[in-house]
Amino acid sequence: MTPSEYLEKITTAIPASAVVIAHRITRHRSSNKDGYFRAILTFTDGSRLEVMEYIRTTAKGEIETNRYSYHWMDADNRLKIRWDNAEHYPKLPGFPHHMHDDDEKNVRPCEPMNFFKVLDTIATSLKA
Repeated sequence: MTPSEYLEKITTAIPASAVVIAHRITRHRSSNKDGYFRAILTFTDGSRLEVMEYIRTTAKGEIETNRYSYHWMDADNRLKIRWDNAEHYPKLPGFPHHMHDDDEKNVRPCEPMNFFKVLDTIATSLKA
């Protein structure tokens, strides 16, 4: 899969999602080697997700999410969860992948994330 094909999957998945009621793609760029994507999604409960994802092709020709931030806020703009891989917490297991859970100061380790994992997590939460 090329970065362009990966980003096309994202832009197709957003309007197809049952929990997304509105979205705005603010940046979208791709080449054979890398891609960059920014968007804002609004969900059925009024919450929003601000997405930033930079992907690149590895030496093996696979897609790798190199840099990311997924900032999920409730309808009142309070943080629900932010997943990112900024290198701020080197002592956390799984560094640099981490999440801010309900508060910027509540930092926990997490698995490496990508857009599809985040969208699935949010969809599951909203359907619960």
